[in-house]
Amino acid sequence: MQYLEGQCLCGAVKVTATAADEPKLRACNCVMCRRHNSAAFVTVEVDQDSIKIEGPVKVFRSSEWAQRAFCETCGSTLWYGLVHDGSRHLAAGLFDNAAGGTLVEEYFSDQCPQGYAFAGDHKRLTREETYALFAPGEEKPNDQVR
Repeated sequence: MQYLEGQCLCGAVKVTATAADEPKLRACNCVMCRRHNSAAFVTVEVDQDSIKIEGPVKVFRSSEWAQRAFCETCGSTLWYGLVHDGSRHLAAGLFDNAAGGTLVEEYFSDQCPQGYAFAGDHKRLTREETYALFAPGEEKPNDQVR
């Protein structure tokens, strides 16, 4: 395990967590992530029980099953969270060199804009496959930002 220390752009929010020695990165190309970040949102897998956050955090409920958090001072994206289990998927950009992680999975790969794409051999899930993973049996949103 490795100990990670990170921060938002202005340094007002400090984040610590533990992760595997070779952390896994995941990228999401959904409409909401792209609007929130102006690109895909990349997260680093950490031990959920190890997450500690200090500073001015604002949480926004972006859908029935998800929320997003950002620094109230500078607006840096901090995490994407699932409402049903309280999990938080921390922004890889909070940590130097994205915590040294490797991209292992990409969500909404069929919605990745033409102007960019992630290289490499990693799992690519379509919109349908992503919804089946995170919200099985639930009605799929119309992908509009709320």
